[in-house]
Amino acid sequence: MAAEIKVTLKRSGIGRDKYFSKVLKGLGLRRLHQTVVLKDTPEIRGMINKVCHMVSVEEQ
Repeated sequence: MAAEIKVTLKRSGIGRDKYFSKVLKGLGLRRLHQTVVLKDTPEIRGMINKVCHMVSVEEQ
């Protein structure tokens, strides 16, 4: 079974480049303080690294 990570949106995408909004949408994050559980894959990790200043990550 693959490891999972919890990603929580801490800062809004409003007023930022559309690129960041698209990455957040790809992660499944829509509103502040929303948490999603995702598989820990290199693709997801890359997306998280692009918006690391806007999200918090917890290992499960």
